[in-house]
Amino acid sequence: MANETTIPLLPCRSLDDVAPFYQALGFEVTHRQERPNPYLALRREDLNLHFFGMPGFDPADSYGSCLVVVDDLAVLHRAFADGMRATYGKVLVAGVPRMTRPRPRRNQDGHSGFSIVDPGGNWIRFVARASTPDADDDRGGLARTLGNAVVQGDSRGNPAQAARILDGALARPDAADEPAVLVEALVYRAEMALQLGEPEAARERVRQARSVPLDDESRARLGDTLRHAEDMIPALPTA
Repeated sequence: MANETTIPLLPCRSLDDVAPFYQALGFEVTHRQERPNPYLALRREDLNLHFFGMPGFDPADSYGSCLVVVDDLAVLHRAFADGMRATYGKVLVAGVPRMTRPRPRRNQDGHSGFSIVDPGGNWIRFVARASTPDADDDRGGLARTLGNAVVQGDSRGNPAQAARILDGALARPDAADEPAVLVEALVYRAEMALQLGEPEAARERVRQARSVPLDDESRARLGDTLRHAEDMIPALPTA
């Protein structure tokens, strides 16, 4: 058979939590009912997500997840980020809801992906349909360590373990041997600090990333990473 369609059906505490968040990302509500059972249908172009309400449900206990394979990962992430900025004044990088950045995933054979953790605690995992795997095993030790940290932080939702992995690598004298990778690692460590409720640690890691000397080529290549560092600043309380 052909032309089958699969639509994820995910839990949430309240439809009023989920609907505004996804509307900020460019989804439209195609169906909503409160009785006999709370139910919400959302669509963004060919992407459909459906939700059912569970009174008393705790998003922290959610195991809801789905995989979304897309043609252009960067364009979709940028659209979601723009929607968050317009609605919330910043890109949500910590807490629930939040969104990660597109990064190569060692547990996905180096293919890039990013995730949204929505108000129901569901992980919507976006993966590029066709991408060139990142061969980080051929790069230096810090790049491999960053890859391991991303698996823990982005894929498994364990920012504490990701932070521990990175802290050991960033303390080594050779961490500065690869300036571009060092910036990536510092910005990611700042993101983990925000998720752990450590704003001063996040602020310090962003400051360190800004101070890494870069040539013009590296700075251009790190454009998205540096913009992401700036996106984190609104999430940091003033000193």
